[in-house]
Amino acid sequence: MNPHANRSVSPLALWRCLMTNRGLVFGLTKREIIGRYRGSVLGAFWSLFNPILMLSVYTFVFSVVFKARWVGGSDSKTEFALVLFSGLMAFNLFAECVNRAPSLIIENANYVKKIIFPLELLPIINLGAAAFHFLVSLLVWVVFFCIFLGTPSPNIFWLPIVLVPLVLIILGCSWFLASLGAFIRDIAHVIGTSTTILLFLSPIFYPVDVLPSEYHVFMNLNPLTFVVEQVRGVMIFGRPLNCSAWLIQLSLSALFAWLGFAWFQRTRKGFADVL
Repeated sequence: MNPHANRSVSPLALWRCLMTNRGLVFGLTKREIIGRYRGSVLGAFWSLFNPILMLSVYTFVFSVVFKARWVGGSDSKTEFALVLFSGLMAFNLFAECVNRAPSLIIENANYVKKIIFPLELLPIINLGAAAFHFLVSLLVWVVFFCIFLGTPSPNIFWLPIVLVPLVLIILGCSWFLASLGAFIRDIAHVIGTSTTILLFLSPIFYPVDVLPSEYHVFMNLNPLTFVVEQVRGVMIFGRPLNCSAWLIQLSLSALFAWLGFAWFQRTRKGFADVL
């Protein structure tokens, strides 16, 4: 059987592949998570320690040193840190996957050359590992929020729905970059720099409303803007999901994900030749 025979660009074919290989995806995702901490003394505890440390630092720096207040928020000294951390969680989910994407095929060359493996699942496995870190960070955020600000609004349960467009954007980018990274090794360095720039061009450290109105159109071209603002809205300020804007974002994100998947499937036949 040809290991590259399954090149369908149909989303249904991808779904069937995912369902057929769900055990494989779960196993490789678990291995990916454990592998990142293999050899360290604390092991997977680092996944919990890092967000606790970072949120503690943000709380001290912004509430004690800078005495920062979020525009439109309350006078709570710790709210700014929690607002900032909520936006960073969404961004870090994106950045962790996208930064790793260009090396997915190179690092898994044995899957390309030696055995039959559904290569299109590699970005999904990468996303699963990043989602684990997101969930750990979310747990830390909830604990801090309950300690300093009380019980979160019930609208926080909109969070999984809010993140769906972001997940599709991540997958679209990952499929495209995984393919491109197999042919052009410099892509990994370009993406690392680009995500750092994107961090400051996204409304992570500031709300869109503080910018002059002429810049709003450029901010709205950033696909992360809507997601970050919605994440902050449902987690911090208890706002409901903006359904109409979410549906538009979902449609565009789904189209983008499919284009990335189609690109990956059309170019995968050349992976073995460049590895």
